[in-house]
Amino acid sequence: MTSSQAFTTKQIILRHDVDLLPQNSLATAKLEHELGIKGSYYFRAVPQSWDEQIIREIAALGHEVGYHYENLTICNGNIEEAYTDFTVNLYRLRQLTNVTTICMHGSPTSRYDSKDIWKHYSYRDLGIIGEPYFDMDFDHFFYLTDTGRRWDGWRTSVRDRVPQQERWIKEGLVFKTTSNIIKAAHSGKLPPQIMITVHPQSWSSSAVPWLKELVLQNVKNLVKRVIIGFR
Repeated sequence: MTSSQAFTTKQIILRHDVDLLPQNSLATAKLEHELGIKGSYYFRAVPQSWDEQIIREIAALGHEVGYHYENLTICNGNIEEAYTDFTVNLYRLRQLTNVTTICMHGSPTSRYDSKDIWKHYSYRDLGIIGEPYFDMDFDHFFYLTDTGRRWDGWRTSVRDRVPQQERWIKEGLVFKTTSNIIKAAHSGKLPPQIMITVHPQSWSSSAVPWLKELVLQNVKNLVKRVIIGFR
């Protein structure tokens, strides 16, 4: 494949951040499996996310499992402790399934950006082949994320953002609803290569959990707007 072909071949990277409610991620993984779709599921090393049975089940369905790390936040900015914490959790996750990629958890209320660990250490030394915020070429991959439970949530996102967003806005690649994205796909408006990030805890087919998450995320978005305003 030539370099020009590489950037026109249709390709979707489907990423799931398992921040909370891992049972929602399992339901999503089962649905994708039924449809013949494989995705990547990134688990945090906290009780709200880390469910070893669910991790094994998702891996057994053929999906990728990765580590959704937030060690610099957990270790209050101590780089050495954060790296040690990272390696311990990576080892624990690898006891459950093969892990070759990682992805930073934004921790929007924290002053620390866990990606800063890699200013001092290399994740490749640990057998990690990719971290999307470092290894994705967003000049060629369009990025869609439901951060904040909305597809245009970059306005209230503290860390889940990329510099290319301003260019995409000028190109009209702004979507408010899932229906807007589907229409763009049918019309051929979407770029050929996309990374889509989904937070399964944000979505439910039951009314009460759906409304609860809607209200909670709206409150979180207001808090994040305040945080961004002070930075």
